[in-house]
Amino acid sequence: MVASQSTFDRNSSALSWEETIVKLRNSPDFKEIIYNSYLDEDLSSNIERFLVSEEFQATLVLIESFYPGKADLLDLGAGNGVSAISLALSGFKVTAVDPDPSETIGCGAIRKLAKEYNLSNINVVQSYGESLPFNSNSFDIVHVRQAMHHAADLNKFMLEISRVLKPGGYLFTIRDHVIYNEKDKIWFLRSHPLHRFYGGENAYKESEYSDAMRKSGLEVLKTIRYFDSVLNYAPLTAENLAELPQQFTRDLSTRAKQKFGILGNLAPVQYIYQKAVELKFGGALDERRIPGRMYSFVATKPAFAK
Repeated sequence: MVASQSTFDRNSSALSWEETIVKLRNSPDFKEIIYNSYLDEDLSSNIERFLVSEEFQATLVLIESFYPGKADLLDLGAGNGVSAISLALSGFKVTAVDPDPSETIGCGAIRKLAKEYNLSNINVVQSYGESLPFNSNSFDIVHVRQAMHHAADLNKFMLEISRVLKPGGYLFTIRDHVIYNEKDKIWFLRSHPLHRFYGGENAYKESEYSDAMRKSGLEVLKTIRYFDSVLNYAPLTAENLAELPQQFTRDLSTRAKQKFGILGNLAPVQYIYQKAVELKFGGALDERRIPGRMYSFVATKPAFAK
């Protein structure tokens, strides 16, 4: 779901995003990632799963808490259409935008799905986020899922969103990668399972996202950090999160035994070791342990200029 040109220079051997997904769909090692990312070849099965997912249900609750009622909505960086189609099926009038014409991960896929679901309330437009082909003040809502971090020029990207958003309208950005510094970014890119294939991943600091919104004239209303909501930590569930502390303790207990031998069986040694690890790397529910942890944001375009 790439809403903008990548900031990374690809080497000659890098695959395109479509080539990467097509290749990895046939790899048992990436089956779970493809499934959890709603990138299966069966486009309608992606929709059926996403519609009932905790993430999408949380998205609807979030949108409706700020903008009750159905609206003219721009889904920017729509990819294969999981959000755009799901939002259209939920009653929104949707304009889906993505730069990729692909029939498996881009505009072509969305058009296929719109026809399959017989949707008349969705329009598909091929375009980059930095140059949207719409009049100013066109949309009540702009929704961006996993796409803002791909912006080549984050400020220009946000200026375009602000321009097409109606005064009093809302921006909802869902699941954008956040890094603390360049060292953290390197860790994220090395950890990302797909980046080595197509070289198109990216991330910004939280302050860079919020500053770009403010510079464009938007007011940031809500910042949702990684462990705050299933919006960000999906496909994990709240039940999965509740199990993490115990699993974390068990893993460190095993590591203590491996590291300290027979002394590692002693409770005081295990306790001190766990505290030392938590001090340096964070505990089970510390987002510092998550490379490229995801955040979501809510912003508004003030109805009256300040």
